[in-house]
Amino acid sequence: MKGMAQAPVDLIRRVPLFEDLDKRELDSLARTFKERSVSAGDAIVTEDKPAAGFFVIDEGTAKVTVHGRDRGILGPGDYFGEIALIDEGARTATITAESDMRLYALTFWEFRPLVEQDARVAWKLLQALARKLREIEAREAIGYSSLRARS
Repeated sequence: MKGMAQAPVDLIRRVPLFEDLDKRELDSLARTFKERSVSAGDAIVTEDKPAAGFFVIDEGTAKVTVHGRDRGILGPGDYFGEIALIDEGARTATITAESDMRLYALTFWEFRPLVEQDARVAWKLLQALARKLREIEAREAIGYSSLRARS
């Protein structure tokens, strides 16, 4: 992956975490993102490996796998890695480029000052993570109830 220019403000504005920011804040945030070019077949992030970045896709598509199982396709405007913006923990999925891609990356150490300075960003991040947690809990509850039904 090679890095170049900052992210387009319109692309960053489409990310729910950042949609409430004003133009000045969006401009500032966009300058912290770095462009990355990825070739088809390249792993962008790998499950269980250390994480420090958040990515927004500008062009191309990528496949999401968890424990070797397909979990979906990401395309322009989609993003991943928001948990890494908080804890720098291991990746929860592998994201592999299906086509040549252009995406924009933001690291934990670039994002943290923004969250510390702007409670709106911190709140949006908390809401996004709460939604993700609810989705996971709902999937597990469905699995749990179907297990109980069989016993």
